Amino acid sequence: MSRVKVGIIGCGNISHVYFTNLKKYPEVELVAAADIDIERARSRAQEFNLEKAYTVDELLADPEIEIVVNLTIPKAHASVCLKALEAGKNVYVEKPIVVTREEGQQVLKLAAEKGLRVASAPETFLGGGIQTCRKLIDDGAIGTPVSATGFMLCGGHESWHPDPEFYYEIGGGPMFDMGPYYLTAFVTLLGPIKRVTGSARISHPTRTITSEKKRGKIIEVETPTNITGVLDFENGTIGTLLTSFDAAAGTSLPNIEIHGSEGTLLVPDPNGFGGVVKLRRRGGDWEEISLTHGYTDNNRGIGVADMARAIREGGEHRANGEMAYHVLEAMHGIHDASREGKHYEMQSTCTRPEPMPALEAQSK
Repeated sequence: MSRVKVGIIGCGNISHVYFTNLKKYPEVELVAAADIDIERARSRAQEFNLEKAYTVDELLADPEIEIVVNLTIPKAHASVCLKALEAGKNVYVEKPIVVTREEGQQVLKLAAEKGLRVASAPETFLGGGIQTCRKLIDDGAIGTPVSATGFMLCGGHESWHPDPEFYYEIGGGPMFDMGPYYLTAFVTLLGPIKRVTGSARISHPTRTITSEKKRGKIIEVETPTNITGVLDFENGTIGTLLTSFDAAAGTSLPNIEIHGSEGTLLVPDPNGFGGVVKLRRRGGDWEEISLTHGYTDNNRGIGVADMARAIREGGEHRANGEMAYHVLEAMHGIHDASREGKHYEMQSTCTRPEPMPALEAQSK
């Protein structure tokens, strides 16, 4: 299989792990870096021995590049994705896929018209932790799933992130920042969502940055920072997801639990690829389950490699735009439900992505 040439747009904080990993996957060849700040692009290109440091328009004009990896801030996701698709490029974009449902529909419509692929983070569901949980559920280890819980609580990102302002803008907040990890894991494990409801609030109208670069700067909070959603899945499972930037002292709650008619499954942190999987069967004690699948390190970029494989070999790529849009709609639906005081009926659906090959399959 010939390697698919890739260029990255957006050379900020998250980009380092993508540059590192995309130099390793055999399915892709990382050839270029671009940023609105050309000096940042040149710095990344030099750091990772790339010949091409581009402006955004220069990268999009390069005929050799087949996949654009869009690592810009959320409010720029849609415009960059649309420009890349218009330029004939397949797109992989950081989460959330875009900020609004209207933008998401535009991106998917244009991709379909152009015969191009859209993929989106998070890709952590491709890792050994969640893939092992997927296999356990599919094999009937907990019987019929009936309920699911997810918890993501922290004190916010202004204490560590060098540029935390966008976390508190429209398109940010804990649901849009971390919700994609949890909801994508839920959809992978349980399938699509039928309807949602929830409650959301802005607990503190301002935040003070305490990380060194911008210490003391005051942020005006534009989006809810404490959100609880209830999710009705098409398969009948009822889920609860709590996301918050207002838990100053952290939490001891589990990341995700799936409860079934015959047992309970403890799912590892969906913001990671590996982790500990625990199973408690009816009448038994908790047991740790050996991971049945690989990719347990920080494998960000594996979704790009999976899309490159699909481009060359055919078939669906797993971190696909339809699932990412379904997750985006669910997050908006929870906010809508809180604001309007009613359930939100989902307008989109998606299919569970195909499971990754198990370790025994990879070794054959």
